[in-house]
Amino acid sequence: MSHDYSLNPEKLHEDPAKVTHEGKNKFIGLWVFLGGETVLFASLFATYLALKNSTAGGPSSQEIFGLELVFIMTMLLLTSSLTSVYAIYHMKNHNFRKMQLWFGITAFLGLGFLACEIYEFAHYITDYGFTFRSSAFGSAFYTLVGFHGGHVIVGMSWLIALMVRNAKRGLNLYNAPKYNTFALYWHFIDVVWVFIFTVVYLMGMVS
Repeated sequence: MSHDYSLNPEKLHEDPAKVTHEGKNKFIGLWVFLGGETVLFASLFATYLALKNSTAGGPSSQEIFGLELVFIMTMLLLTSSLTSVYAIYHMKNHNFRKMQLWFGITAFLGLGFLACEIYEFAHYITDYGFTFRSSAFGSAFYTLVGFHGGHVIVGMSWLIALMVRNAKRGLNLYNAPKYNTFALYWHFIDVVWVFIFTVVYLMGMVS
């Protein structure tokens, strides 16, 4: 049985991401998924806090962490969250072109964040010899921050695939929920980074 996923004029006043049952199911399903991810990240944070002082004679957080680059990374990611809000705003107003524009800016900022994180890791390894195997602190740090970075890569791949695949299709009731669930996922990634910025970097530079 075929489905008509075009934007029905009678439903233009509604949120295209949640008009269909499929869209509502995607929304609920993502929240269930993020609940599991929250538990997983909480475990990684607890492990990091337990091991952050186990340096085995290697470099400590006070020696290697710097605020300048991490602040730039934070601004890039938080700004990308704001641009995704603008994109969803235009989606709800059925403006596909502007939605794609703001999601494109979101992707650009996300890629900038990834570039900074790769540089950060390379800097720690080459200048301090701080690697995953240096100490328990190193293992906990790279696992937590790297796991978050992996989520950013997944998010960027997801967004770019959505934009490319639907570039000529326009907005409809089939792809709108996909953009909406991506935006929720991206906000989750940003919230996790705020905790990483606070717990790992800010606390690491003073404790």
